[in-house]
Amino acid sequence: MPPDHGTPPPLPSRPSAPLAGGWYVLAGASFIPLLGVPMGLAAIVVGLATRRPGGRRVAWTGAAGIAFSVLLYGGLFYFGFVQRGGVYDHLRARLAQEQLNDLVPRIEFYRLQHGRYPEGLDALRGEGGGLNPVMIMDPSTVSPRAFFYRRVGDGHYYLRGLGPDGEPFTADDIVPTVAPAGGSRIGLLPDPPRPR
Repeated sequence: MPPDHGTPPPLPSRPSAPLAGGWYVLAGASFIPLLGVPMGLAAIVVGLATRRPGGRRVAWTGAAGIAFSVLLYGGLFYFGFVQRGGVYDHLRARLAQEQLNDLVPRIEFYRLQHGRYPEGLDALRGEGGGLNPVMIMDPSTVSPRAFFYRRVGDGHYYLRGLGPDGEPFTADDIVPTVAPAGGSRIGLLPDPPRPR
């Protein structure tokens, strides 16, 4: 039988052009902490959706950038808020000291407005006090809790950071360092009297 010359031979498949360099730049930008996450997601979507050469490489680079952000911020969270006994303990104690020093005038102003000291620190948030919940949280403790505050009668109160042990009136407590201005009196009490 003679060969059939009516059908043309199939054309050789032409390789598709590789992805443009801009997609590699986008995937590389995914290593910018936090801001790179949307860029990494875009690189993953484009890399998986295309059949062009280099698509998988762009997707993997975008995924690696997102993983880098997760590891970076996870490490910062761990060292800043979870780990104890490191360099950040001193910073947490300084932050607690500054917050306590800021709370004393707010407590005294509450007394001027209401004629008595508040029952608890939550009262400072209401009535336009301007405090958010973070300002009464003690950063020096291991587990999240509010600063120690106890009203004593109508004219005095205790206020302190509890420190790593979480117990009031121990050696690791942080107390406000405020000095009343000439002749003024505040109701902040030092340590309670020790039994003899």
